[in-house]
Order: sequence, then structure tokens, then C-alpha cells
Amino acid sequence: MRAVLAAVLAAVPTAAAQPAAAALAPGSVAPAFTAPAFQDGKPLTFDLAKALKKGPVVLYFFPAAFTAGCDLEARLFAEAVPQFQAAGATVVGVTAGNLDRLAAFSQEKCSGRFPVAADPGAALARSYDALLPAKPDWSHRTSYVIAPDGKVALAYTDMKPNEHVARTLAAVKALKR
Repeated sequence: MRAVLAAVLAAVPTAAAQPAAAALAPGSVAPAFTAPAFQDGKPLTFDLAKALKKGPVVLYFFPAAFTAGCDLEARLFAEAVPQFQAAGATVVGVTAGNLDRLAAFSQEKCSGRFPVAADPGAALARSYDALLPAKPDWSHRTSYVIAPDGKVALAYTDMKPNEHVARTLAAVKALKR
């Protein structure tokens, strides 16, 4: 009995340290939104409903502009934009962190290839259950693929930026089949 109790107690810290999964499961309806955004340094308004009329949307939340992991993720998404476009998808990044630097970030790190939207107060991140647990006023690194019918096709959360593009691109291609 002690061995079982010890094993359970030993597992608790490990389970608590695992990254939280995004709460919007595949099949859930994605919350509609419009948000102020920048693309190639120019202001615009991103409207999810309008984007979905063109095809799937890759909505990726990231913690803050001009931070190492977010810079890498933006570059990886920028490099993959032609592949997403070929599959009929729109890419948009969203962050609640470093909002005053989004115009420059959209030019320098996103290469002007896709919009990045501002999420003041992390309201969008909250509605998509994409809040960073350690800093709840910032977005977690969570990527969604939203099908044209407005339903979540993929939700992926991982603070490491390396797999987000591959996973979302695979989900977009699966929708096309």
C-alpha cells in the first residue's frame, strides 16, 4: 500500500508540470472575433469570419513579440506561408504581449507575409483557453486550425515553437482531402 501511495504522490508533480492542453477540442466552435492587427507594418483589422469565407484559418497564439521563441515561430510560419496559401489557408498570429512592438514585428519577424493581431488584456487568448499559466496576461503558445465551417480542426499547445507549423500544415492539408 505504501508503494502505491508513494507512486501516486511521485506522479503528481510530474503531471502538474505537463503543458496544459488547449480547451477548445476538435469539433468545438471557434469564437468569432475581429482584432486590430499589422501586416508588413501596416494597420488592419483581422476578421475571422471573413477569413473563413476564403478557407481554413491557422490561428496561432504566441506569448510576446521580439522574444526568442516567438521570433523563431514567426519566421517558421512566414517561411511556410506559400504552403499554407497553396492549401487555401490564411495564417494569423495573435499575442497579448509587447503590443507596442507589433508593427515592427510584422515586418521584421513575419516578413510581412501574414497579419499579427493585438490582444489587449488577453481577451482572445482567454476565449480560446490560450493563456500562459505563468503569466496569465500573456498568450500561451497555442495553435489552432479552424475549418471553414468555424469548427476547430486542430488545437496544439507547446511552448517549444518547432512543431507548430508542421502540425498546423498537416491539419490544413487533411481538411483539403
